[in-house]
Amino acid sequence: MTEAGGPGAIALVLGWLRAGYPAGVPRGDYVALLGILRRRLTDTEVRLIASELVAMAQQGELLTTADVERLVGSATLDEADPSDVARVSARLAAGGWPLVRVP
Repeated sequence: MTEAGGPGAIALVLGWLRAGYPAGVPRGDYVALLGILRRRLTDTEVRLIASELVAMAQQGELLTTADVERLVGSATLDEADPSDVARVSARLAAGGWPLVRVP
C-alpha cells in the first residue's frame, strides 16, 4: 500500500480485514489492529474503517461506534503488546495486507 490513502485505500483495507477475519474481528484484536492501521493511514481513514469494524464485530459480540471511537482515541494504540501485533499482522497478511510498504 502506498502512503497515499483515500477511498481506494479504505476499500482495500476493508477487503483485507474481511479476508483475514472472516468470522469477524475479535474485541481482543482491536488495539493492535487499530495501532497497525494508524501507522499506515490518516486519522480520518482509521476512523472510517473503525466505523466499519462495528459491523464486522465477531458474532455475538456487542460493539458500538462509541467503543471503537474510544479505542481510536486511546493512547494505548501505540502500546499494543508485541505478540498481539504479530498475531494481528499475520491475520492481515493472510487477508492480503502487504507486510512491506510500497514506495
